[in-house]
Amino acid sequence: MHTRAASWLRHRLGRAVVLAYVLALLLPGPGLWLRHPRPLPLTHLTLHTAPLLLSLVLFSAGLQVPVRALGALLRRPKALLAGLVLHLAIPLAVVPLAAFLLRRTPDSDGGSGLLTAMILVVAMPVAAGATVWTDKGDGDQPTMVGLVLASTLLSPLTTPLLLATLSPLLSGGYAHTLADTGRLAEGGFALTAVVLPCTAGLLSVLVLPAQWLGPLVATVAPAAMAGSLVLTYVNASGALGSVLTRPRPLLFAAALAVAALVCLLSFVLGRVAARLLRLEASTASSLTLACGMNNSSASAVLISASLPDKPHLLLPVLAYGLLQKTAASRIVTRLRPNPAPAPVPTAGA
Repeated sequence: MHTRAASWLRHRLGRAVVLAYVLALLLPGPGLWLRHPRPLPLTHLTLHTAPLLLSLVLFSAGLQVPVRALGALLRRPKALLAGLVLHLAIPLAVVPLAAFLLRRTPDSDGGSGLLTAMILVVAMPVAAGATVWTDKGDGDQPTMVGLVLASTLLSPLTTPLLLATLSPLLSGGYAHTLADTGRLAEGGFALTAVVLPCTAGLLSVLVLPAQWLGPLVATVAPAAMAGSLVLTYVNASGALGSVLTRPRPLLFAAALAVAALVCLLSFVLGRVAARLLRLEASTASSLTLACGMNNSSASAVLISASLPDKPHLLLPVLAYGLLQKTAASRIVTRLRPNPAPAPVPTAGA
């Protein structure tokens, strides 16, 4: 039953995400309520909905890692090492270009708000959802799984490093805010909301017997997909909650333009790197996807935690999340390995 539910939801995930955005636009109230921490009755604990949902999604991702397939990756680590280097290098190339272009706009702070959101997106680890697109495109799944895991486990180091390196591009109070956000990521967010859930899922794969692991995956996978939709709705409610009452078309256009620029350049640079490395089609597809697909849900949660008074900064994050899925669809279509030709029958066959 759970397996059928997961399969049904997976095949309709794209439409469900769009529905979550529409619901956030028309009925943002419940999402706005869930965005704020809530004290649990009869306890001294506080419920943080968004980080909890993010942890569930990442636990599910770790739980579905094909551990045995990673052995082959360790014997051929070129694509993995290249992906990790590109994961750090591409933001350092793309974000300064976006900052240069934004300074030519009439925005009083040179687009620092939008740039802050984009920095928080590209500093995140590779999105776990990239493994789904790799599977759809017959890509190199061990390489993609390795990149998701490695970038996630290294995020307590890489995320603060990227935030500190790129913060001088910002003006006004945004540079200080990004520095504070980097300390938040270094001090616990990346570890507790990203690394620990993924590691817990991975350890479950390693230590649980098959008769326990199967039912656990069958239960957690659909719950995590449902949780990801609720998380999308919560984040979108913060960004879109005031659209109908206070429309800001210029802000929407700018958010979409900046997200499109950063997303497109990230995929293009990943594709160029794959060509230069002369990777086979399946591995090239995985490397390209990993370069362009970042965990936008984690960045949205981090923005909500560090900049609760600026929900409009979620707009470019939401736009990036949609654009990277659209680009991934094109990538897996164009880079899908050609099927092997059917053998030609011989005269005596």
